[in-house]
Amino acid sequence: MLPKRAAPPADPLPVLAAARRITHDLMDGLAGAHARRAAHGLRKLFGVPGLGLADLSGSLLWSGRPGPDDLVSKVLEEALRSEEPGAEAGLRVLPLHVRDEPAGALLTVGDVPANVAREAADLVVQALERGRLEASAERAAEAELRALRAEMSPHFVYNALTVIASLVRSDPDRARDLMLDFADYTRYSLARHGEYTVVAEEFRAVETYLALQRAVLGERLRVQVRVAPEVLAVAVPYLVLEPLVENAIRHGIEPRSAAGLVQVHGQAEGNHCVITVEDDGVGMAPERAAEILAGKGSDGGVGLANVDRRLRDVYGAWYGLVVETAVDAGTRVIVRVPRFQPGVLP
Repeated sequence: MLPKRAAPPADPLPVLAAARRITHDLMDGLAGAHARRAAHGLRKLFGVPGLGLADLSGSLLWSGRPGPDDLVSKVLEEALRSEEPGAEAGLRVLPLHVRDEPAGALLTVGDVPANVAREAADLVVQALERGRLEASAERAAEAELRALRAEMSPHFVYNALTVIASLVRSDPDRARDLMLDFADYTRYSLARHGEYTVVAEEFRAVETYLALQRAVLGERLRVQVRVAPEVLAVAVPYLVLEPLVENAIRHGIEPRSAAGLVQVHGQAEGNHCVITVEDDGVGMAPERAAEILAGKGSDGGVGLANVDRRLRDVYGAWYGLVVETAVDAGTRVIVRVPRFQPGVLP
């Protein structure tokens, strides 16, 4: 007699898809907008008669057959207080811990094996951990942008206001224009913005900043700004260009005694927008530039590491800053971003 052929394994794709949906629905926590949908998905995925999710406040979402109210309250309270699993009369309660901190509990109703309930609880914990990590990453990114806005050089502010004050009597029209430029610059740098803007706005902020710096540095600073019309509407992360120009002036032009040139160009190259910020200043060792991009520099790269990290986060690892430099040979910083990127909208 031929041996019986083993049954083919069940298709894992629906299971994986269900797990992904549950994870997504729990990203906002056990009290999130889609937590009830996650409870339904968990009950169907693990085939249990009834399943509940409770947060630390005791708020409870049921899917399927609920447990008796008095029994649920008793076992749930004990489990949350002791942080140990509880079971009684067809009701099983498993406390949920995220990074060793209590987060709530998972409840199952019916004759549910302990290992099945544990697997369901583990899936919930993994989803909650992922949600917290992504929320932390978003908060970190927002904090980085706030820090970048706060990096406006006090030295530059003092010098700009001093120059404006000196012109109030001798050239009031020029003083007024510069004061308006200063107001525009601070408004763009410090005001609350969305995550993205367009190349046109970034170049406008750069031109304002350069006008103020030319007033401060006089003949020591020459500038050239050129941007192709086809990239003006390209969406980019907010405040990615001005820090590069500021770095070129502070650490490229200001340290040298002779006059220097800063060039800012934007153009299209196929499906990419390429922006270069170049100075003919003092430059630096390539090893030093690598340290700055790695976040190890505190005196030679205003915002460079921040901009590099944000570009990589938005577009991927291939889209960080490219820095070409050498001692006494100036510095060129290149930004290359897709002209069209899903999810990147001003």
